[in-house]
Amino acid sequence: MQNKLSIILLLSFTASVFGQLPGYWDKQRATTKEIKVGAGKRIILKSEELPIGTTEVVYRITLLDENQQMANSLVSVLKAIPDPTGISQGSAGAVLLLSKISGDDKCKYAIFTDKEFAQDYTKTGETSKACVFRDSPINKDAKRLSLGGSTCFKSGVMWFGFESSNWIMNQRIVLEVVPWVDYKAARGWTLENRKMVIEICKTTDLAKKIPDANSYCVCVLQKIQSRYRYVEFLNLLASEKTKAYRDAGKDCYTETDALVSINDNRRKEAAQLASQGKFSVAIAKLLPIIEEGTAKTSDYNALAVNYIFTRQYDKAIKTLKDGEKLDPSELLTQLNLAHAYLFRNNYAQAKTIYKKYRSQNVSDFLSWNEKIKLDFGAFENAGLPSKDFKRILNAVE
Repeated sequence: MQNKLSIILLLSFTASVFGQLPGYWDKQRATTKEIKVGAGKRIILKSEELPIGTTEVVYRITLLDENQQMANSLVSVLKAIPDPTGISQGSAGAVLLLSKISGDDKCKYAIFTDKEFAQDYTKTGETSKACVFRDSPINKDAKRLSLGGSTCFKSGVMWFGFESSNWIMNQRIVLEVVPWVDYKAARGWTLENRKMVIEICKTTDLAKKIPDANSYCVCVLQKIQSRYRYVEFLNLLASEKTKAYRDAGKDCYTETDALVSINDNRRKEAAQLASQGKFSVAIAKLLPIIEEGTAKTSDYNALAVNYIFTRQYDKAIKTLKDGEKLDPSELLTQLNLAHAYLFRNNYAQAKTIYKKYRSQNVSDFLSWNEKIKLDFGAFENAGLPSKDFKRILNAVE
């Protein structure tokens, strides 16, 4: 029973590991070609088009005698190696890749990314522009090429050049190329494509409101990447692309610090406008913070003060009541309520609040009474009714 359980656990572990592989050997688009090279001649051979997302390539070159046949294909060998790291982790993988048979003939070879360079090779044997070359004759060879360490993937195809080392008879050469396709890279989102989406994102109306839109636009990019392959996104209509940016932007607006940055910017602008006496414009800056449900108690107070300066006392009272729900202990809310009631001709109600908190401070260093005097001075300068100011000041002394 214990042995059976161990086997089940081992199989489950193996399945989970292989189920999480980052890619696959693309057997459908593998290259398998056999050619004959004339005695002492050079010839070039083009691989199949490498699929989008190719990050690794394994190739094998085998020279055969006249009647020899390949014992096994490279594709069948790679079935035993679940990913390219299995080749590089030790000599076993490399040994597996080599053909079990080969003839006595030998050849040199080079790999190019450009057809013209490959054609020059057939004429001159020049290998300076090759991404890989083998200058010593071989009768079989196998290698793994990685996108990070080779330029062989540049054009989407690989050009193999062969030079026969047999100056008397023709040679048979079998070329096999199998690409490894990374699932993520296969979606087509290259570095250039991602940069393009981010730059377009920064031109959107919402991004322009954010002081630093980098984090926001990276989020938008990730949303679009998860919803579309690059080719799918590229083929969208202009209106569909606009909608894609807008939908991703809605999610990223709250998921990143975009909203925080926008609101902080709105607060700074509103405070500057209020200091210039532009209270109506300051109100317009603060209202979106309230309407989006992201306001702090200080935002309600700032909006209410601007309402008071524009003589919209009822709106000020309603705004302060809403702010009071967030923090009933905030004394600035109570003080502004008293101001609004005073200008609304609710003298008794205002006086009650003014007197209630006269022994406290509204901040670490500013007393309730000192704040009343400062506010009354600002109201007088703005031309608001001041007939009851002295009565209130006498009441709180």
